Amino acid sequence: MSQVLYEGKSKLVCQGPREGSLLIRYKDTATAFNGEKKAELSGKGVLNAALSNRIFQYLMDHGVETHLIQVVDDVSVVVRRAEIIPVEVVVRNLAAGGFSQKYGVPEGTLLRNTVMEFSYKSDALGDPMINRSQITAIGLASREELQEMERQALNINELLCRLFERMDIRLVDFKLEFGRVDGHVILCDEISPDSCRLWDMATEEKLDKDRFRRDLGDVLAGYREVLRRLDDVLQTPESE
Repeated sequence: MSQVLYEGKSKLVCQGPREGSLLIRYKDTATAFNGEKKAELSGKGVLNAALSNRIFQYLMDHGVETHLIQVVDDVSVVVRRAEIIPVEVVVRNLAAGGFSQKYGVPEGTLLRNTVMEFSYKSDALGDPMINRSQITAIGLASREELQEMERQALNINELLCRLFERMDIRLVDFKLEFGRVDGHVILCDEISPDSCRLWDMATEEKLDKDRFRRDLGDVLAGYREVLRRLDDVLQTPESE
């Protein structure tokens, strides 16, 4: 395996095969509550890689620029080396999780407008929430970069809502990370049930990492169901 440059909670980042690239390997590790809850789930890395790769390809097919270059194997991808912007963007369509707890809004409440939140990507600080003026004040991102991240996040939300609706899945909320490449902002990291809340439209069954956070039973069964439905819709033209 290539030289490991960094080990995160769910991925290994390794030296890439060519200049300006990295090799990312998905791990079987599941974490929650800033790493306080942790487990090894055999096959999770394969599922997350498959889901994220397909979703990234879908977004790329619809004009979104991402770091993905090439799928290597079941758990490995080659990506563009980007300078990660240490600001996580959370997009919310329905109230759930911390939003519901913080503001007393029942889970599942349809929000009157799309909510966008930001957190400072820092394990040491516990990924605290941060606002636009704070982001620019301490130099995490420029005003122009922040506007571009917001623009892309809203576009991605529209594309993903459309995709998941075809899967009879409600996209409740999700997290995005962006990076700088050649002076512009591109989508990085992953999009999977680890970073999204996904509810079955008919039953409201949770098909995402909340199964792990809340001890709701067979975590990977939800991920496999999302992958099954995703493969079904990707084989069917959108117009049908």
